[in-house]
Amino acid sequence: MADMVRRAAIARLNDRLRTTGLGGSIFMTAGIAALPEAVRNAAILAVRQFSAFTQDNDPHGEHDCAVLTVQDQRVIWKIDYYPRDDTGSDPDPADPATTKRVLTIMLAEEY
Repeated sequence: MADMVRRAAIARLNDRLRTTGLGGSIFMTAGIAALPEAVRNAAILAVRQFSAFTQDNDPHGEHDCAVLTVQDQRVIWKIDYYPRDDTGSDPDPADPATTKRVLTIMLAEEY
């Protein structure tokens, strides 16, 4: 049960970053940046609005990665975790006080 509560907390923090931009940093790769503006904006919006999490694409229930298609472009988004104090120690993704979240949006071919 504690593991389910922990994963739900991580998913909430990840969803907050992905949907609002709060609680971390968001980066796009050169491939996303090079897309026509309308396609790039559609990709960013699709990532923000993504909610089709399933056991297949989110087996740990943390809402930390997905693949989607936007106007014929395969787009991957993923969230990585880093220690907030840059010590190199393993971050705790359930603790926003000690963990930096970084959302990266990329073309599938860039992965």
